[in-house]
Amino acid sequence: MITRTRLAAGTCALLAALAAGLAFPAGAVAGEPTGEDAPKVDLVLDVSGSMRTRDIDGGTRMAAAKQAFNEVLDATPEEVELGIRTLGADYPGDDRRTGCKDTAQLYPVGPLDRTEAKTAVATLAPTGWTPIGPALLKAADDLDGGAGSKRIVLISDGEDTCAPLDPCEVAREIAAKGIGLTIDTLGLVPNAKMRQQLSCIAEATGGTYTSVEHTDELTEKVNQLVDRAADPVVTPVATRGADSCAKAPTLKSGLYTDRAEFGAQRWYRVDVAPGRELRASVSVGADRAVNPSHGVLLRAVTAHGREIVRGEAAGDGRTDVLSTGLRYPKAEGGSDDDPTEAVCLQVTHSFSVASGVKTTPGLPLELTVDVVDGPSGADDVASFGLGRGWWLLGVLVLVGFLAGLLWGWLSRWRFAVWRTN
Repeated sequence: MITRTRLAAGTCALLAALAAGLAFPAGAVAGEPTGEDAPKVDLVLDVSGSMRTRDIDGGTRMAAAKQAFNEVLDATPEEVELGIRTLGADYPGDDRRTGCKDTAQLYPVGPLDRTEAKTAVATLAPTGWTPIGPALLKAADDLDGGAGSKRIVLISDGEDTCAPLDPCEVAREIAAKGIGLTIDTLGLVPNAKMRQQLSCIAEATGGTYTSVEHTDELTEKVNQLVDRAADPVVTPVATRGADSCAKAPTLKSGLYTDRAEFGAQRWYRVDVAPGRELRASVSVGADRAVNPSHGVLLRAVTAHGREIVRGEAAGDGRTDVLSTGLRYPKAEGGSDDDPTEAVCLQVTHSFSVASGVKTTPGLPLELTVDVVDGPSGADDVASFGLGRGWWLLGVLVLVGFLAGLLWGWLSRWRFAVWRTN
């Protein structure tokens, strides 16, 4: 198995960069940092009527949001292009159709003028509805274009009031576009229903959900998310696995995304030279409602179909992502001219959906491939099934044997002294 750290990294990238199934040339270099495009962040703020409620540090939720925004604007890194979008800020009436269109770009995404942005925030007053779904769609348009990282930070104190445009489904649609956009959500004084909805939005794109009940918590979390946007981003390469080993695309070390269809297999090929080790992991995410019991299988087989090693994992519906991995060290050859070995990776999953749930496109899949120098000696491979702990067991056996001899000798000596006396 590859390390948990590797698996976790693959899991966090999985839903952040879902592919729509478009195949790129297999020879493309995967996992390279994005270009010089500036990272972009769109802060989406709920300005609905409920933001007048006074339950955050003795003040209104709106006052807490404004204070947090002012501090975040002061701390935004120079390289980050930041924008602000509102929802429910302009229409105070009761017409639902009009209220569900109430989203506007308060400050355009681009180089930040702190004074202008703060002035715009100061004019906000709690007003109308909570059209989260429409606001997310518009925010995705705000961030369209460029290869840099893209992040939406949604701050709301209530669930969407504009169903049937389900904001969770909107987030899944955004993720399926494969534009690498992450949505993080923050719930102000949340209830169970709001928590569930905001969590679903975040999970659909690989983002995070945080509940907030104090102004300093809000400021700290938004700052963290804005700073995270400035971190170097690894962009997965979209590929398309084949239905057999013979037709599989050849992958180099890197990060790849695909769609795993229900009831089907995905095959990929990796060349492994003598003295090298293949490390691979796969993560399959449930971007729609699935039945509780499911599993993921990753097999490494030879070109002739003989299984080399496998990794598997089972789930019970508690998480939306299931991951597993494997390692295959290829022994050194007898000479420098020994050929590389074509290893085929087979990915199979047993996710299933209830009647009426769409099965197309397949579930988002992320495959991590790494070919590294092979292990040397017992320091990196299992020995007698004990890994690196074999020597400790040997020491304990030896110490136990010597202690037994000493105890036996002392017992015989004491018995002899007793008989003599």
